[in-house]
Amino acid sequence: MRRRPRAPLLAVFCFLASSFSAHAQAPITYQLSFPEREHHLMQVEASFAEVPEGVLQLRMSRSSPGRYSLHEFAKNVFDVRITDASGTALTVTRPNPHEWDVTGHSGAVRVTYKVFGDRLDGTYLAVDASHAHINMPAAIMWARGLERRTIRVRFERPSGSSWKVATQLLPGADNFTFTAPNLQYLMDSPTEFSNFSLRTFTVSDSSRTPVFRVAVHHAGSESDLDALARDVQSIVREALRVFGEYPAYEGNTYTFIGDYLPWAAGDGMEHRNSTILTSSNSIRTHRADLLDAASHEFFHSWNVERIRPQSLEPFNLDDTNMSGELWLAEGFTNYYGPLIKKRAGLSTLKVFLQDLGGAIDTVVTSPGRTLRSAVEMSQLAPLVDRAATGDRTNFDNTFISYYTWGSEIAIGLDLMLRERSDGRVSLDDFMRVLWERYGKPGTRVAGLVETPYTSNDLKTALATVSGDAAFANDFFARYIEGREVVDFQKLVAPAGLLWRPVAPGRAYAGVLRIQETQAGARIVEEVAFGTPAYAAGLTREDVIVSIGGTRVTTAAEIDKAIATRKPGDPLPIVYDRRGERVTSALTLVENPHRELVAVEDAGQALTDEQRRFRDRWLSAGF
Repeated sequence: MRRRPRAPLLAVFCFLASSFSAHAQAPITYQLSFPEREHHLMQVEASFAEVPEGVLQLRMSRSSPGRYSLHEFAKNVFDVRITDASGTALTVTRPNPHEWDVTGHSGAVRVTYKVFGDRLDGTYLAVDASHAHINMPAAIMWARGLERRTIRVRFERPSGSSWKVATQLLPGADNFTFTAPNLQYLMDSPTEFSNFSLRTFTVSDSSRTPVFRVAVHHAGSESDLDALARDVQSIVREALRVFGEYPAYEGNTYTFIGDYLPWAAGDGMEHRNSTILTSSNSIRTHRADLLDAASHEFFHSWNVERIRPQSLEPFNLDDTNMSGELWLAEGFTNYYGPLIKKRAGLSTLKVFLQDLGGAIDTVVTSPGRTLRSAVEMSQLAPLVDRAATGDRTNFDNTFISYYTWGSEIAIGLDLMLRERSDGRVSLDDFMRVLWERYGKPGTRVAGLVETPYTSNDLKTALATVSGDAAFANDFFARYIEGREVVDFQKLVAPAGLLWRPVAPGRAYAGVLRIQETQAGARIVEEVAFGTPAYAAGLTREDVIVSIGGTRVTTAAEIDKAIATRKPGDPLPIVYDRRGERVTSALTLVENPHRELVAVEDAGQALTDEQRRFRDRWLSAGF
C-alpha cells in the first residue's frame, strides 16, 4: 500500500475532510423554554440535520459528569414527539427506557419533549418560578453517532422575567444563544438561568489572565455576595501557588455558579470551566461553610478535570465509569480544599486540624479498612455515589469514602515528603509533576483530556518527586494498594501537633445511633464490626431495654451507664430483637478514637523549628 501513487490517497483524504466539514456545518440545535415553570417543567426542542441514513438513536443519559453512579434521567422525560422537518411523525421504537430509535427520517429529525425537574443540586434539573438550574444530562436528549458535531443552545426567557444565563458554554450570536464544540463539552456545562447576581475579577499567572465569575442566585444582600466574592478570589489566588499557573480555560473564563436557597440540597459539582455550588444555607450565616465547597471544586479544575485518570476518560453517558484512582481525584482534592482555605487565611488552625483529624480517625478506626484498599474503595463509587436504592447495605462496616481515605493518604504523603526532604519537597511538588505530565499538555478536542494517567503513572511520578523509586513502590504497596496507615503520631510532631486519644482511659462500647422509643433505645444503623456492642450481638433494629440493670430509652442514658465503668469491665445488657428478649454483656474497651491538636492547645510549647515547619506547610506564600 505504501507504493500507491499519492494522488488517490490525497483524493480520499480530501473526500473524508469535505465529508467531515459538511457534517460540522450542520450543528445540532436545542431550544429550551419554560412555559410552565411554576410546575417545574422545561420544554425542549431539538433539531438534527444531515442525519446519516439508517436508524437514528436518540438517548437520554444515564449518568452525569462528576458523578459516578447511574441516575436514569429518562424517568422525568415525557410528551416526546419526533417528526421530520415538515412536522410529519416518524416511526419510533423503544429498545430500552432511555432510547428512542427513529427510522424514515430522510436526513432531518425534530424532537420536542417536556422534562420535569425539582431537585436543586449538582446532578439534576430544577425549574420553578424563580429560575432554571440545568444539569445538561438531566435535560438534553442526544443522538448516537453525532457526538462530535458542534451544538447550539438557545434559552428562551420567560415572559415578564429578567432572567440571564450563567454557563461555561461559549458565547453565541446574542446573550441567550451559546455553543458547545461537541457533546462531551455540552454535557459538562451546567447552566443557571435566572436573575442572579454577578461579580467578576481577574487574576494573572505567568502567561494568561483568566476572568473569574461568581454568579449567585440567593436570597441575601449584595454586600453578602461582595464578601463571598472577595473570599473566593482569595481561594483562586492561593490555589495558583500549588500549580504555578491556571489551566487554559476555554473562553479564558471560569464560573462559580451558586444557588443558595432554602429549598436547595447541599452539593458541589466540578466541571471543566465552572462549578455548581448549592446549599440551603445563606451566605450571611454560613459563608465559611460555603467556601469549603468552593475551594474543593475549584481545585478540581486542575485535579480530575485535566489531571484525569484514564478510567474516567472519556466520560460514559450510557453507563458508569469505574475508577480505582478516586482516592487521588477526589481524596487529594478533599485535602487541598481546606488546606487552601487555611493558607488563604479563611480558616483557623483549630478548624483545619479538626478536618484532618476527623479523616485520619475515620480511616484508622473503620472496620472497612481491613476489608478493602483505597483502590478498591474507589471502585465502589458507582454503588455509593448518591446512588438511589431502597436496599439496605452494610457499608457502615465495609466501606470508607474515597474522599476520606484519599485525604488521609494525602496528609500522610505530604508530611512524609516534607520529613524526608527536610521541608524541600512536598505534596505540592507531586501535584505539579502530575500537572506538567498529564494536565498541562492540553487537548486537541475541547472537553476531552489528551493524556490521562494510570495508577502506574502516579507511582512513577512519586518516584520522580521523592527521588526514590523504592519509597514510591513501598508507599503504594502499603498505603494505597494495601490497607496500612502511616504513623501519624510520629509524622505530625515536627509541625508541633499531637495525635492523641480523645478520651484516654474512658470505657467504650462502640458508636450506637439511637432513636428514642417508649419500648427502649432503638438502634437505627449498623453496629461496627469488632466493637463490644457487636461482640454482644447487637445489630440494627434491636431495642435496648436496660444496661447494668438500669432501664434506658435514650443515647444519653446509655452513655451515662458506660461512663461509670472502666475498660475491661463487663456490663450486662438486655435488648429486644423482633419479639425475642436477649440478655448479653458488653466487655468494654478503651475509647480508640483520636484527635489532632496543636501542642500549644495542649499546654505545651511550640518550638521555633516546629513553627517553621508548620508555616512552610500551612501559611500563604510558602
